[in-house]
Amino acid sequence: MLKIGVLVSGGGSNLQAIIDKIESGYIRNVEIVTVVSSKPGVFALERAKKYGIEGTCISRKFFNNIDEYDEALIGHFVEHKVELVVMAGFLSILGERFNKYYTNRVINIHPSLIPAFCGKGFYGIIPHRHVLESGVKVTGATVHFVELEADTGPIILQKAVYVEEGDTPEILQKRVMEQAEWEILPEAIKLFAENRLVIEGKKVLIKKTAPVLSAASKKYSI
Repeated sequence: MLKIGVLVSGGGSNLQAIIDKIESGYIRNVEIVTVVSSKPGVFALERAKKYGIEGTCISRKFFNNIDEYDEALIGHFVEHKVELVVMAGFLSILGERFNKYYTNRVINIHPSLIPAFCGKGFYGIIPHRHVLESGVKVTGATVHFVELEADTGPIILQKAVYVEEGDTPEILQKRVMEQAEWEILPEAIKLFAENRLVIEGKKVLIKKTAPVLSAASKKYSI
């Protein structure tokens, strides 16, 4: 059973998508053991509570520096034996210590087709505003492994969404979530749990079938 911890900052719609896919049996042998919010009182924590998942707030503002924040997050996830960290709309920055400790074990969902409309400052509604201002006809979402620099890690999955006439940033944001984010984030978790992801440099290869592991092998190939 793969134990995952989910990082959130708001309503938790992507968290709900993961829960739904686990409940339906699409994602198997995966358990959400903790949900951590960067802000107190967010609805994502209510979603976790509804399904009996432990939720807590670990806010950056309560720590003197990023290293202390990293240590607090690491300590929490180690206590819960988390093997994969999922950033599902998490708006705080993770530091070098956290990234080193969980190398190739942190994935993030970003609301654009990386490398377009991404990087520092591109979060929430902002990428969608830039998409509409640029006049591009296609946007989408990306799931990628997390590295220290924002939105630069190896890409796992992407899905395109067409920009439509009359779109506002809010309308586009909702469609990207519904048509892309809620599909590819659970799919990436499923692939990780099935040991089907292999990182080669900046590329992620997806194996058609899971490798056969011996009893002495690691639980997953990454």
